[in-house]
Amino acid sequence: MDPRTSAQDVMRCDLCETAVVQMYCDTCLVNLCKACVGEHFSADLSTPHKIVDFKNRKSTLIYPGCKSHKKEQCTMYCNQCDIPICTKCIASDQHLGHKVSEILQVVDEKKEKIIKKQTELNDTIYPTYQDIASDVQDRMSQLEKEYGDLSTAITKHGENWHREIDTLVKKLKTEVDEMKNIQLQTLQKHLDEINKTISDIKDEISSVHVPEGSENISKLFSITINVDRYRNLPQKILPPLPEFTPGRITGGELGKIFGSLSPNSLTSDKHDYIMKTTQKSPEAGSSPPVKQLLDEPATVTNIHTEFGEVCDVACLSDEEIWTRGDNSTMKLYSISRRSLLKSIRAKSGVAPSDIAVTKSGDLVYTDYSDRTVNFVKNSNERIEEVFTLKDWRPYNVCSTSSGDLLVVMVSNDVKQTKVVRYSGSTEKQTIQFDENGKPLYSSFPSYFQVAYNPGAFHTNFTENRNLDICVSDNRAKAVVVVNQAGKLRFRYTGHTAPSFCPRGITTDSQGHILIADDNNDCVHIIDQDGQFLRFIHCELSDPLGLCTDKNDNLFVAQNRNGKVMKIKYLQ
Repeated sequence: MDPRTSAQDVMRCDLCETAVVQMYCDTCLVNLCKACVGEHFSADLSTPHKIVDFKNRKSTLIYPGCKSHKKEQCTMYCNQCDIPICTKCIASDQHLGHKVSEILQVVDEKKEKIIKKQTELNDTIYPTYQDIASDVQDRMSQLEKEYGDLSTAITKHGENWHREIDTLVKKLKTEVDEMKNIQLQTLQKHLDEINKTISDIKDEISSVHVPEGSENISKLFSITINVDRYRNLPQKILPPLPEFTPGRITGGELGKIFGSLSPNSLTSDKHDYIMKTTQKSPEAGSSPPVKQLLDEPATVTNIHTEFGEVCDVACLSDEEIWTRGDNSTMKLYSISRRSLLKSIRAKSGVAPSDIAVTKSGDLVYTDYSDRTVNFVKNSNERIEEVFTLKDWRPYNVCSTSSGDLLVVMVSNDVKQTKVVRYSGSTEKQTIQFDENGKPLYSSFPSYFQVAYNPGAFHTNFTENRNLDICVSDNRAKAVVVVNQAGKLRFRYTGHTAPSFCPRGITTDSQGHILIADDNNDCVHIIDQDGQFLRFIHCELSDPLGLCTDKNDNLFVAQNRNGKVMKIKYLQ
């Protein structure tokens, strides 16, 4: 084995290629043995070589060479020109008046930026793209299944058509046979009558014998032949033959009658995928501090609303909360003064289905009765309709960290439920089915219950810190959590709570999911992966709506007593 090429050999001098490396030129980045150090120096006397022990290699900073002054090293940096410069550059008029920094300071800043970008690529962008690739693969698998189901449906429809056509052909042929038999019977009867007449004529002919040369005149006169009877020929029967007139259908018309496919298009929305791990709100400069759950959550205050039944609460600020209840009015309360600040009446005159507060401080509410989603501008309290649905009715609403709206909606026949993401009035994403094509959410109650009985509302939902979408599905007695792409992550069914009845739902800065359980008069706290953490009781009575403020205080709308309770549950 050649020791110079063996993979197990030690490193050799770059000049002689035989001796073991002992030294290193930090300037030229060359491996050297002690015998070759002098040769390396003499090869380029113009370069300030720095020779160090091999183990201390690459310890010397290598400054960039100046492009304007040869053999000068750039130890400074012109911030205005965004280039490294040397001391001669500073002395010249070229950078006169420019802000100059030490290049080492700029290098540290560059390193920090590189590390941040590298961290973002490694911790955020790369895993996000992995999730996107996984999502696309899942969608491809789902498409394979759905297109297979579509082909099967078309084949089945064609088989149904073939059966219908075979039945129709059989029916028409039966009618032809019946018509033929009737006309054949008529002609047979007519033929029998003619044959009878022919027989009579033959008998008539055979009964007459006139002998030749007979002299018996009397006998001749006694012969009678009834020819007149047979001169009137029978009526000619020509039975009409039915005609078959085939229906003329062109290929296009046949396609319309048989069925057609909707136009196929592949749309792409650059906002569909959202970074998962490091997306922060504009006001967040860093990750929120870690807070521990209190051993004993404590009631801070109670706000008495003027509703007979209070159904929901939404935080406008640390000082103000919006509420909705059993009538068409939405009310804003001061927390510290526990007093009413303002009231807004829904334009339809019917109780809103849900309320939420946007990042800009505007109130948004859904109106199941007139199918609208509406903004109430904080600046002028004017109600602006965002959009109106046609075949669906809006139910719950949530304002996301990106400024989008998530809307839970129900079909007109109240048999389907889905979550739709909107940017303004533009639909961006629909979440309705799992990977097996089964509905993620249960069907809704009747129109009367939804529109006029707030206590019958069976879903609430929110967006978590990791951009998961959390839906409280009361009818299914479960909390359904999907990621931002709409893929099911888990279902929470109540831990040990008997007759779990999830109502309002919210999240906090720690990624906790908090769920109101009105059957057990408590709030469940689970982590972002669905693991149960603890209950909050605090003498709650029929908790329904939930929200948290920026300081992670919990607000609970207690349905029957009309109170909103503020609770501290984190350290």
